Amino acid sequence: MFDILLFTLNTIMPVILLMALGYTLKRINFLTPEFLKIGNKTVFFVLLPLLLFKNIADINDISQIRMDVIGYVIVLIAILLLIGFVMSLTVKDPKQKGVIHQCIFRSNFALIGVPLAELMGGNNGVLMAAVISLFSIPIFNVLAVIVLSVYKDGKVKLNVKKILLDIVKNPLIIGVLSGLVVASIKFLMVKNGISNPLSGITFLYTVVSYLARAATPVALIVLGGQFDLQRMSGYKKQLIIGIAGRNFIAPILGVGGAVILTLNGKLNFGPDVFAALIALFGTPVAVASAIMAEAMDNDGQLAGQLVVWTTILSLVTLFAVIFIVRALGLL
Repeated sequence: MFDILLFTLNTIMPVILLMALGYTLKRINFLTPEFLKIGNKTVFFVLLPLLLFKNIADINDISQIRMDVIGYVIVLIAILLLIGFVMSLTVKDPKQKGVIHQCIFRSNFALIGVPLAELMGGNNGVLMAAVISLFSIPIFNVLAVIVLSVYKDGKVKLNVKKILLDIVKNPLIIGVLSGLVVASIKFLMVKNGISNPLSGITFLYTVVSYLARAATPVALIVLGGQFDLQRMSGYKKQLIIGIAGRNFIAPILGVGGAVILTLNGKLNFGPDVFAALIALFGTPVAVASAIMAEAMDNDGQLAGQLVVWTTILSLVTLFAVIFIVRALGLL
């Protein structure tokens, strides 16, 4: 029991401490709002894309992509999308419906999930998380644009061209797809007995590796610095709905379903897969959800509060989920 508790603490405490450090540094005015804004852009446009790129580019055999895992993830996201629609019906304000809806299905997989998967599963865990991100990140972004567009006038008004452009320009998607291209080229070269002509040139790989390693601590410190715990007012019902969906329903279905199916022999998921699934379904709503909600004339204030409170409470739910899955010998 002590070993399980120690494993759980070693997994979740780095996340808590780094976020607490960011929050403290902001409170004492060491980190300015301008620095946090630039830091957030640096993480989103540089560090996380490079982390995703490196993790996927390091795949030596693209046949490692497990379609059973990808299929499970897509099905669960679809279920959460449906649940989010039902839960959004309990909110009257049209500009809050899309915010609640995306909160249920869209996790902070890139910012918190991938580093968390690495803490739980090491290189195998972060590799599986990177593979899942190849599918989940485009799905999350497309669905978010759709649900934030649907509710405002009670009509569906979708700009397909803009949606496609947003997908193509998304730095996380660019990082994932670029890594897939490199991994595919490596796979074809090995398969055809062609030696890598760049194998002796390592300085570029070293630079990318340095920046990728910086993604986790910088992202968590910046996220902690963005917390504003004094801006909660008039949103109690909406917060309860969003938190219930994101912090409880999502991990129970996403991780709990995988546990039941694995223990019953229906699926063959190992520790690397469970590390990635916990990171995908157990993390809070994406920070980008608030930025997108504001930009698309939804209730950006509510979206920001959901980011804060689902993040705080996810530290508790993540601890419980990791502890249980570890106790069952699946992590």
